[in-house]
Amino acid sequence: MTITYSCIANGRAILADLALTGGSYQETAATVLRLVLLRAEPKTTIQMGSFVYHSLFIDGIIYLCASDDMLDIVTPPAFLKCVSDIFLRNPLMSQEHFSPSNAVAADFQQVLGKYMMKYNKNQDDSSISTLRNQVTDVKIVMTQNIDRILESEERLNSFSDRTDDLQTIAKDSQNTKILRRIWWKQFKKVIIITVAILLSIIIILLSTNVIPT
Repeated sequence: MTITYSCIANGRAILADLALTGGSYQETAATVLRLVLLRAEPKTTIQMGSFVYHSLFIDGIIYLCASDDMLDIVTPPAFLKCVSDIFLRNPLMSQEHFSPSNAVAADFQQVLGKYMMKYNKNQDDSSISTLRNQVTDVKIVMTQNIDRILESEERLNSFSDRTDDLQTIAKDSQNTKILRRIWWKQFKKVIIITVAILLSIIIILLSTNVIPT
């Protein structure tokens, strides 16, 4: 969860608020609202205990929310912008801007709840996506490390084979046998390549109907 509390206030008077978890949010919110009014800045971020309070100040109305994720600086501002747009589009606000009725307050409490859940879900989905990407990156790194280990093993085996061959030459003076062995390996490679080329040519000729089937 990211956004745990939100409210809309006219100055220090809270018009509508909602908390998704238990806690003394209203008392802390009153302190934060006072600080926001003193700073009179369009956007503020204030840490209070284990929560970070984000605010948006537009035409005397303060849109405030509390987040339990200190590293998330994207979701809370986006939530406040969305709520402020909805609040300002409400025709009742032009008449009851400074003293909204209980009905209006109840309506916006539902709005707060709806968009708190929406933006929290988006944050959860984003976290899952990030985790999946991290797992994929780890898999790629592991695969690359395994490939490097296998390549190193092949090089060691090749070096060992060469060393064995040299020792055999030095000890047993069997140069002729080794040369014949190497020549035979090369000869087998030539035969295999030749057969592969012939088969490829035959397949191509058959597929082009040059050779009738």
